[in-house]
Amino acid sequence: MEHENGSTRRVQRLKCCVQNYDWGRIGTQSGVGRLFSRNSGVEIDQDKPYAELWMGTHVSAPSFLVDILENDGNFVTLEKWIQQNPNVLGDKVVQNWGTRLPFLFKVLSIRKALSIQAHPDKRLAEILNNANPNTYRDDNHKPEMVIAVTDFEALCSFITFEELKVVLQDVPEISVIVGTAYTEQVLNVRKQDEQEKGKAVLQSIFTQLMSANKEVISTMLRSLIDRLMDEKKARILTSKERLVLRLQNEYPDDVGVIASLFFNYVKLDPGEALYLGANEPHAYIYGECIECMATSDNVVRAGLTSKKRDIEILCSMLTYNQSFPEILKGVPINSNTRRYTPPFDEFEVDHCILQQGASVIFSAQPGPSIFLVTSGNGTMHSETGDIVSEGDVLFAPASTEISVTAASELHLYRAGINSRVF
Repeated sequence: MEHENGSTRRVQRLKCCVQNYDWGRIGTQSGVGRLFSRNSGVEIDQDKPYAELWMGTHVSAPSFLVDILENDGNFVTLEKWIQQNPNVLGDKVVQNWGTRLPFLFKVLSIRKALSIQAHPDKRLAEILNNANPNTYRDDNHKPEMVIAVTDFEALCSFITFEELKVVLQDVPEISVIVGTAYTEQVLNVRKQDEQEKGKAVLQSIFTQLMSANKEVISTMLRSLIDRLMDEKKARILTSKERLVLRLQNEYPDDVGVIASLFFNYVKLDPGEALYLGANEPHAYIYGECIECMATSDNVVRAGLTSKKRDIEILCSMLTYNQSFPEILKGVPINSNTRRYTPPFDEFEVDHCILQQGASVIFSAQPGPSIFLVTSGNGTMHSETGDIVSEGDVLFAPASTEISVTAASELHLYRAGINSRVF
């Protein structure tokens, strides 16, 4: 095993893991599948979903260094190498987070909706991990950000009271499910009382909906779908109504289909980004994206899923914020690169596009970085020159200046510690 010598100052190539969740795009239709195949040398299975490529140290899907071996001849994990060589993180990172990489970098390829979910804050994560470590694998919070690679759709945070009142009036099936008393509570909230009473009233009706009897949900959903199919003959359905039809097709008779009407329906163009703090409800619907988050895999689910649901926990943990999320466009840091900076210390992401023959310098950072090449090829220079191409993932230690020259149009992303930490 190599220790603190030249190896800790060099950029290290990583072999990364894939997650084959059933909502992933299938075979070569999946950007994740194509990147994983190039990264690992494993041929794509045309019948298998490829949902997420993970780049980092999380135990659920760790990355490995391809140029450094254990004594038994196996690849060493990035996590173990960092723990044995903490200098690669930089002093400030070790001071703030110890000897673990604070962020987890991913690519997602989404064919059908992910679950309605939220990620716990640090205190709740510790409680959940202690009580049920098989489901909640770590004790960390999980703020996250997605950057759209293709057109991207998501549900995120609750709609305003004004919008919710329209939904309750237009979708009478909800009143049948939750009871008219809960519907009336919402309809009777006056504008001036929203701040004082709003969250409690919203929590009350949402909890009642998510906890409803499955047979009632099934009956009312079929009524809603039949009504929408009839109305489709006479008028153009709204985007939210069309989404309800799609979700019913993907997750028949699931409470999440109706719950989707409570959330903002967000559409991102390629290059736009969305960030989510702890305890914010969301569900990614469709598209491909780059994702970065604090190093955690804690997810509390309540709908649009075949996995374990923790409805009581989810409904009690949410912020019940009612506002449309901020959309980040990225800020140019040079002519080739845009930086996406969420309000979280653990990470930021740069997206760089280089035309053939062009070069860019990533200045030395006080913390570590992970680079992902999503298309094209070129040369990456630190202490040595490495040929890089689509699917390559590289770990750059703290205080390493990186220059990249494109041999063809080259797209790459860099995840690193949020610059505000330094």
